[in-house]
Amino acid sequence: MRFSALQPDGVWLIELEPAVDERGFFARTWDTDEFAAHGLDAAIVQVSVSFSQRRGTLRGLHYQAEPHAEAKLVRCTSGSIFDVAVDIRQGSATRGRWAGIELSAKNRLALYIPPGFAHGLQTLVDDTEVLYQVTTRYSPDHSRGIRWDDPDAAISWPISDPILSPRDRGLPMLHH
Repeated sequence: MRFSALQPDGVWLIELEPAVDERGFFARTWDTDEFAAHGLDAAIVQVSVSFSQRRGTLRGLHYQAEPHAEAKLVRCTSGSIFDVAVDIRQGSATRGRWAGIELSAKNRLALYIPPGFAHGLQTLVDDTEVLYQVTTRYSPDHSRGIRWDDPDAAISWPISDPILSPRDRGLPMLHH
């Protein structure tokens, strides 16, 4: 695996290093020691999946509040997404800044999102599936979010008229 640090600080792009032969390839997608060597939380305790039928579906921006803040490793296993991490850390010099990257079944990239960041994604094609590995179990009482169209974050979503859940449509702004 190749680890590339992104901005805001703490977000990482993870690339596979496939061993290729006539059958295809084999590659590690997780290695506790390698993640820990890069200073990343390597204690995955829960794995989840989301499926979206329609292109333009937007999920987020979600996070869990302390003491249940979580790191996420996000990978698109079918289809394609624009994946986003927004710095929401109090006192951070990069609060409100975001990193966004296309993750797809074809490019096999993954995005590591540390605690203190809100996460969102938008599907770029129909029938898209996303795999989430997280470091803290889901706690409904600590589930939070910010608006996908928060002007302070000013995310450049690729599809301007997203499909949203009622919950995501009603999330507060970052600086409310």
